[in-house]
Amino acid sequence: MAAPVWSVDPRSGKQREEVAAEATAEEVDATVRAAHEARGSLADRTVRAAFLRRAADLLDQAGDAVIEAADAETALGPGRLTGELARTTYQLRAFADIVDEGAFLDVHIDHADPQLAPPRPDLRRYKIPLGVVAVYSASNFPLAFSVPGGDTASALAAGCPVVVKAHPDHPATSELCAALLRRAAAETGIPEAVVGLVHGFDAGVELVRHPLISAAGFTGSVRGGRALYDAAAARPHPIPFHGELGSLNPVVVTQDAVEERAEQIGAGLAGAMTLGVGQFCVKPGLVLVPEGAAGDGLVKELTAKVSDTEAGVLLDHRMRDAFIAGVQARAELPDVEAPVTPGAGGEHTVAAGFLTLPAARLAADGPHDLLLEECFGPVTVVARYADDAEATAVLGRLPGNLSATLQLSTAECAGEGRGGELLAEVTALAGRVVVNGWPTGVAVAPAQHHGGPYPATTSTSTSVGGTAVERWLRPVAYQDTPPALLPPELREENPLGLPRRVDGVREA
Repeated sequence: MAAPVWSVDPRSGKQREEVAAEATAEEVDATVRAAHEARGSLADRTVRAAFLRRAADLLDQAGDAVIEAADAETALGPGRLTGELARTTYQLRAFADIVDEGAFLDVHIDHADPQLAPPRPDLRRYKIPLGVVAVYSASNFPLAFSVPGGDTASALAAGCPVVVKAHPDHPATSELCAALLRRAAAETGIPEAVVGLVHGFDAGVELVRHPLISAAGFTGSVRGGRALYDAAAARPHPIPFHGELGSLNPVVVTQDAVEERAEQIGAGLAGAMTLGVGQFCVKPGLVLVPEGAAGDGLVKELTAKVSDTEAGVLLDHRMRDAFIAGVQARAELPDVEAPVTPGAGGEHTVAAGFLTLPAARLAADGPHDLLLEECFGPVTVVARYADDAEATAVLGRLPGNLSATLQLSTAECAGEGRGGELLAEVTALAGRVVVNGWPTGVAVAPAQHHGGPYPATTSTSTSVGGTAVERWLRPVAYQDTPPALLPPELREENPLGLPRRVDGVREA
């Protein structure tokens, strides 16, 4: 008999309700095959844009129930979840607009030219959907990075059905959202099977190995993501695996900046590292602060603000245990101090805190390398550097990140001092560089990039913003193909009115 899937209240650790059963291998197979059979229903761009908009409408209409379910399973709070739902429905509608515009198809037409050396045949190129996409939900975003989230929305926009592996921290929310998406499909004349949902660890492994899965999107831990990434690569026919695994999100505070506004930076850091009980994937986890009186002022303000932060509930008790063990192991390292001690805040909560140490401890291999790994929860590490060379040495040892932040002075922002040099240093480390702000909060916008060098992500793509759709497409070119046989997207008269480039010139 399949194991039951329970919804659990993280505020008490008690089971709320039995939601579903873990999917068997046969059930995963049936779900994927049904999605595969339904893929043709997404071929019409007008229909799938309408589907995305209807999904957004239904989620908005059921907003109270969705937020109530998500809060009961995650303890993230109605305020945070109301904003997350708005973000989720916004990105569904944004992808519908992208589908309507059609530029993501990247249409190129090069007419035959026998006068070239060598002669050029008639070539017409655009992008087509890969097929069924496996989506692995994130724990910390039960909506925006889960069943109705960006991976699902972008895959459907590309014309790919999805099978979502629900996260065990919010199974009831997942079931509710999947039902709304399937209802939106039915109301738009699309088979409900374009959105599948499975539960269970084994189901997730079966999913990435299934021969009809053409790509996968994952948001989670380095350990879990790397195991699935390796499984995707080990298939007889490997598939693209777009995984977001882990990120330290370093911050560099310059001497001039800390002299200019130490208290402001300290307060901002406190807010960023404790936001959402430190459960944001772009939480600043390592902060390079200069030694000396000005840097001391920053630490003093950080101490005051973090000390005033109430204990919070993490997404589940497993994460709570990992956080407590993780901060304890870090705090026990030589020369590490805890101005505000992070750890257990109560039977079901955790207390925010931060650690400090000399940056020289991180400039070379040793036991302090543990501090260069993400610790999920409300904690950050403040490394005090003696000079610019020491800060550069630490940056040179960091793995890839989703974000990197610079706190610069007014003069440095105007081009004086090391601003430009530091910008180049951190650009090599991250997919998004923030100046005089904080990385928490990833705007859904065409210019956004949410990704970075490994282990931040396993690909060069973004999971946020319009270009996220590119992950689920592949280009195909037609050479000397008779006009009657060409797809409508590539016909000379451009019957679909698509943006395109013809003989190297972009059409108006």
